[in-house]
Amino acid sequence: MTERHNHTVWLQGRDGSRKKVGTVPNTVNGTASAGVGNGGLLGVTPSPTWNGTTDQDVFFVHTAAADTRVAKMRFDGTSLSGYTVVLGGIKRGGDHNGGRIAFGPDGYLYVTTGEARQGALAQDRNSLNGKILRITRTGAAAPGNPFGNRVYSLGHRNPQGLAWDARGRLWESEIGADAWDELNLVQPGANYGWPTCEGACSTAGMTGPKAVWKPGEGGVPAQLAVVDNAVYASTIRGARLWRLPINADGKSVGKLTSFYSGAYGKLRALVKVPGANELWLATARNGYQLDRILKVTVR
Repeated sequence: MTERHNHTVWLQGRDGSRKKVGTVPNTVNGTASAGVGNGGLLGVTPSPTWNGTTDQDVFFVHTAAADTRVAKMRFDGTSLSGYTVVLGGIKRGGDHNGGRIAFGPDGYLYVTTGEARQGALAQDRNSLNGKILRITRTGAAAPGNPFGNRVYSLGHRNPQGLAWDARGRLWESEIGADAWDELNLVQPGANYGWPTCEGACSTAGMTGPKAVWKPGEGGVPAQLAVVDNAVYASTIRGARLWRLPINADGKSVGKLTSFYSGAYGKLRALVKVPGANELWLATARNGYQLDRILKVTVR
């Protein structure tokens, strides 16, 4: 687990124990006076074959002084060490930094990037910003990407959560501007509309969301998880957990149900516990600093 503003990394045990294992160097939060806005230590994912010996790789997304980066460190089961930039040069700007990173079922890294408050970048296939990227462990474009570069999908404003369902379909949550936040079903090469569209999109060549939230009415989604053919979304401003059942067609979702509205404050990190119908859900003091980890049993 990562803490955004103090750059701390924690190891969470199933028994409730928690241990600090290090910090990620070269992480710079930024200040509004410097013109770079919010940032810090964002997403984290271990290698799917991590064993602490022959494979010690853990990958992070963080903002540095001048850019947003994907970085790799070694974790031996006790502490973090080393630091290698896997992919740099992603523009940072305001709080539109994306920052989620996850290994897909295909073994490649998927990374969400914000458009750095420059909407046109989201529509530029040659820009790393406003995208979901699909890369190798060394930062290269993954084989089979739709445009022959690192871009997997485009037209994103500030994409956040990533989760794959049992059929291998990728779902993504996205923070909108003033009107709508989104849940998208992501297809390679698809264009999700920003800045032309926010929410429903009828523009030719662009793809609309599968569900939307109003930012002031339960929205500003953080992360996603999938359990028993339902998508779960944690929300920051909404301070609740949403459940969106995936319909039989696999391409749409049913009625939204919310849980814990306001009970625990802002909710950020969300993961399915391997081998159990459980979620771990992190509350965030001030929206950034780790507060509590909640264990949610899915019935």
